[in-house]
This record gives sequence, structure tokens and C-alpha cells, in this order.
Amino acid sequence: MFYWFLKFVALGPLLRVVFRPRADGLDNVPSQGAAILASNHLSYADWLFMPLVLSRRVSYVAKAEYFTGTGVKGRLQRTFFSGSGQIPIDRSGANAAEGALISAKGVLDRGELFGIFPEGTRSHDGRLYRGKTGVARLALETGVPVVPVAVIGTDTVAPPGKKFGRLVRPTVRFGEPLDFSRYEGMAGDRYILRSVTDEIMYAIMKLSEQEYVDVYASRAKADAKKAARAGDDEAPREGDRKAS
Repeated sequence: MFYWFLKFVALGPLLRVVFRPRADGLDNVPSQGAAILASNHLSYADWLFMPLVLSRRVSYVAKAEYFTGTGVKGRLQRTFFSGSGQIPIDRSGANAAEGALISAKGVLDRGELFGIFPEGTRSHDGRLYRGKTGVARLALETGVPVVPVAVIGTDTVAPPGKKFGRLVRPTVRFGEPLDFSRYEGMAGDRYILRSVTDEIMYAIMKLSEQEYVDVYASRAKADAKKAARAGDDEAPREGDRKAS
């Protein structure tokens, strides 16, 4: 009930009035039954706007720290994330991916919508990065369709590293469902998983019109930070400039 309270009373109406999000391709999302909504990931606001434009509930997995806080802030945070459709998952251990898969299957087994960001983390520069194969494994093991999704403009509303940016009108685009039933029983084949994942990412790229980079987003972020540190180290110091 708290999910619908947030969506239709406490938070949703405010977001609709202030940001006026647009939605394209809503007919591509099944009106009933399970489906995976695979989206690009530009901002922490993505998981707010994508469910906002749908009439059905969308569940995601979220890091367990959001559910284990103490004090007033911890209780409020726990209530918000659990009530807004988030499922806790411990991402620190070696079995994090398996735990996320089990949680996702539980949502889909109930005939609900499960949202996932195949890139695994937010894009730091607005480009679309290589998808992780968990989305493919989930699709093949459950047999449910995958709806590619593109969120556009959320990185302007809430840019990386900032809580707020500029007021723009975000757009959410839903593509035609992808059917991977031809690969039934092949979820253990890593080449098939990569092929399915790449097909999903290509569909997302067509919807979002982002530049695609065939590198994992986490690696790209680490490389960007490393390059920035190297640039800082190589920059001439004030004393060096005076000496020259």
C-alpha cells in the first residue's frame, strides 16, 4: 500500500507537476503478467521516473545498506525503499549476483514487473556501456519477455555527483518486447548470454540514441578517475611555475 501512496499521493503528483515526464511506447509494456524492464542508467532518478509513467508496480533490487540503517534516518530510509518496491540485496559478497537473481525471480514468479539496469551502475558521462549478462540469464531462466527502456534527461535533472541539476522534462521510451524463447535451456552457455545481452543493449541504444561503448561502466569510471588523478599530478605547481 505504501508504494501506491507514494506514487499517487505523496511523491508522484509532485514529480508529475514539476517535471511533467513524457512516455513513449507504453503499449509495449504488458498490461498483466511478468516482464523484465531493462533500462539504461543515467541518474539515481531513473528508478523514480520510469515507474511513475506506468500504471503497474515495478520492483528493483537495491543495496542492503538502505534497509539496515539505525535511528530515525535509518527507519525512514528503510520504510521508503521497501515501500517503494525495492528489494534488499547484499552486494559485498561473492554471491551478490546470485542473490539478485533469486530476488528477481521471486518478483517475476508473482507475475509482476522487474526493473533492471544491465550496465550495473550509472553512466558517468552520458554514454551507454556494455551490459552485464545477468539480465540475459534472468530472461532465459524465467522465459519472460524483456522490454528495452530508455530514460532521457534524468542526468540533467540529477547529474552524476550531484543531488539536483536543472529542471527539464524527462522522457521514458519503451521498446517492443524481446522474445528469447529460441534460446530455451541455454542459460548456461556464456556465448548465448553475451549475445542476448548485446541484443538487449542494442535495443536500448536505438531508443536512447546514446553513444555505445563496449566497456563495462565500472571499468570506464575507474579509468576516468585514474586519468583525472594523473592529470592532477602532472599539473605544474605554483612554485614550479614561478621557478620557470
